[in-house]
Amino acid sequence: MKRITRRSMMSGMAAGAALALSPKAGRAQQRIVMNDASRLSPTPVFRHWIVKPDPEAELIAAFRKELKDAAGEKRPVCISAARHSMGGQSLPRNGVAITMDIDRCEPDRKAMTFRVNGGTRWHQVIAHLDRIGMSPAVMQSNSDFGVAATFSVNAHGWPTPYGPFGSTVRSFRIMLADGSILTCSRAENPELFGFVMGGYGLFGIILDLDVDMVENRMMQPHPEIMPAEDFAARFIKAANDPAIRMIYGRLNVTRGDFFEEAKLVSYAIAPTPKDGLPPVRRVGAFPFLSREIYRAQVGSERAKAARWFAEKRASGGAATRNTLMNEPAVNLENRDRRRTDILHEYFVAPERFNDFIEGCRRIIPKSKSEFLNVTLRHVLKDDTSVLSFAATNRIAAVMSFSQEITPEGEADMIVTTEALIDHVRAIGGSYYLPYRLHARPDQFSSIYPNAARFAERKRHYDPGLLFRNALWDTYLASIA
Repeated sequence: MKRITRRSMMSGMAAGAALALSPKAGRAQQRIVMNDASRLSPTPVFRHWIVKPDPEAELIAAFRKELKDAAGEKRPVCISAARHSMGGQSLPRNGVAITMDIDRCEPDRKAMTFRVNGGTRWHQVIAHLDRIGMSPAVMQSNSDFGVAATFSVNAHGWPTPYGPFGSTVRSFRIMLADGSILTCSRAENPELFGFVMGGYGLFGIILDLDVDMVENRMMQPHPEIMPAEDFAARFIKAANDPAIRMIYGRLNVTRGDFFEEAKLVSYAIAPTPKDGLPPVRRVGAFPFLSREIYRAQVGSERAKAARWFAEKRASGGAATRNTLMNEPAVNLENRDRRRTDILHEYFVAPERFNDFIEGCRRIIPKSKSEFLNVTLRHVLKDDTSVLSFAATNRIAAVMSFSQEITPEGEADMIVTTEALIDHVRAIGGSYYLPYRLHARPDQFSSIYPNAARFAERKRHYDPGLLFRNALWDTYLASIA
């Protein structure tokens, strides 16, 4: 097999990057400009390497060579997959961007785990596991993204009762800045395990992971409609019911009765058809919510009301666990070049959820952006990740805004974000770090009190600060 090395970096670009010209004597090299899902983070990079499948020994040698060269040039390195982050967390300014894209997954039915290359996408994992009747225990809600990236942001899913994805990772191998490779688990190199879990790629290159899997089963949805103030108690009761295996909630988003009504959908195991489980499909949990209905909400309160009316009356039929989780992000894609979809996520204790929605009612309708959706999920306490967003069991609120791509749109989003974080902080909650870096430094440091320890150990494991991104530059680099 042909070796994939630094020489093949220019074979393709991701996230709207501009191709670079081959450098020649007397001619300057055109810069590569990459972006992320926000379309608001254009970042010049020096090189972009898309890593494709190759014998492991050759890939490891190529990684070591790339890290050595970048260190010699004093350029930052950043590893990524789909670049679905929104504030430059996956982009090294004037550095080396490495995109992992390797389909490699080896299930072990006896151990109930699968070993997966860090660059494998979740839809590829599902395809491998579906063939043997298995399913990932937890993954993030869209299947386009890389497994190591999910671990690096410590994303959660909607199976219950689980903590973030990292709670299902048994071990991983990581290449540090000096090219050494360590195996990390809760028993072996446990300190590094806690820094890399939710560590945004700042400690090294995750080569592969050993992850829990469960049986793939048919799942039947059970929808309920209720006042929003009743949601938290009913949601937690359902999430803790052993018969319930997946769960999510929604709130209405029309400005006139904002967050007044809630929908809860819980999934219980359904009988397996006589001819066995159907093969996985790539449609996800919400095929009834078309892109056209979702996008029509921008600028239209009537469309938001119609969407909520339709959603209250439909939740889809029985489907396999794998099909429910196998939803591509493109299903609700924004194609308006004048606007961009921006995500927020907040985590609050169930007993403070009504306080949370009261603050959202005050803050969000004032925004000039269009609020399109909130999905509510259940996340168990995380004691492992150093930058944990779940100090207690939490309800997670994943919010989607449609923002104008203008200075005014960005300024408005900053004001809205700061107000929401202040409100969540006041009720003991937290916010999620993969999105726009609009939090003030005091908000970041108070909600993530282990940040100073994180920065200190980052310098221990990576003394040359080789692995860097905008999250490090914005909040962590200045911490002594």
